[in-house]
Amino acid sequence: MADRAPRLVLLCGLPGAGKTTVAKRLVRELSAVRLCPDEWLAGMGFDLFDGAARERVERCLWQHAQALLASGAVVILENGFWERAERDEKRLLARAAGAAVELRYLQVPMEELERRIALRNDEPGSVVLTAELLRSCQEQFEPPTRAELDLFDAPLAQT
Repeated sequence: MADRAPRLVLLCGLPGAGKTTVAKRLVRELSAVRLCPDEWLAGMGFDLFDGAARERVERCLWQHAQALLASGAVVILENGFWERAERDEKRLLARAAGAAVELRYLQVPMEELERRIALRNDEPGSVVLTAELLRSCQEQFEPPTRAELDLFDAPLAQT
């Protein structure tokens, strides 16, 4: 699909919201490149909760995403994008580079997030996330408003 425009897809949601599941499906549907900081951190032997390492990895993945967008690719960033400022920054930078930008907000009730996380915690090799930590994540999360969602391009495929 060399004739299509570059596109950035930001996946926004709390742990357990289904970001990885959606991202993997979109890779197939959109012939996209998926960049997942958690997998890169784990692959390099970093603690997923090491803030400094996460910041470095996310910065490197953003540089890689920009190069991919410049080549006309569809890029999926699976960062979670908890803060409005970060979503705005990526949208504006990608648009300035000529890319369309989608924001996929995966809104899931806390009870369902807790259920999913409990199941994931039982998987071999998974990083255990407690219900308390999940609630702490929720307190830090800035959900996108309807007005913010309207700033982004319509999805090419449905979530």
